[in-house]
Amino acid sequence: MSDDTWDALKATPITEIRRRAAIINKIVDVPSMTVDGAERFAWNDSGGQSAVWYFTPDSRVMLLTFDHETALNLYAEGTYAAQESLYGEVPEDLVQLVRNRPENYESLNLTDPETDETIHYAGGVFWFDGEQWWAAEGFLDHCDQEGLDPMIESGFSYCLDDYMFGQEFTAEAFIEHRDADSWYDSAAEKDDALAAVREIFTRHG
Repeated sequence: MSDDTWDALKATPITEIRRRAAIINKIVDVPSMTVDGAERFAWNDSGGQSAVWYFTPDSRVMLLTFDHETALNLYAEGTYAAQESLYGEVPEDLVQLVRNRPENYESLNLTDPETDETIHYAGGVFWFDGEQWWAAEGFLDHCDQEGLDPMIESGFSYCLDDYMFGQEFTAEAFIEHRDADSWYDSAAEKDDALAAVREIFTRHG
């Protein structure tokens, strides 16, 4: 499994990953929350794609990505059992962060028809054990069985694009990154966005 964004994520210190996750969470105006002691930050594009981060007090992380237009959209096409299988080999206390939880914009629930247990949907499932990043074995096994490219079908690069892993991450760099995607209709709009983003960056060191 090879992807430039994956390699850049793995090379980024976890403290910097958390800083970027917190900043992007604020920029896209997603409510931050704590789940069983883990900090949850997220990104969405208002069109069905998302990235969700859980940072635990013992420096582990679970990252979920979702692209609603790919074959890994199990919310639309799959079952509870298939979705749960994508979390295979992720430590159970991390998976518990998405079991029987309220839905939100980034994470709807799939329900087990036999037990009424629920689990948040995700296309890509990744986790950090305190020293090393992993793609969940269940996620990789499913992709192998279905003949899917895990990085493409999980929307990994797209969902993590705003975090700019492997690149300088300042307010100015972020606004230029968005400007390259034609976010702003005028110089004044771009200047206003920069002022707002600078304030968020300042609050996060």
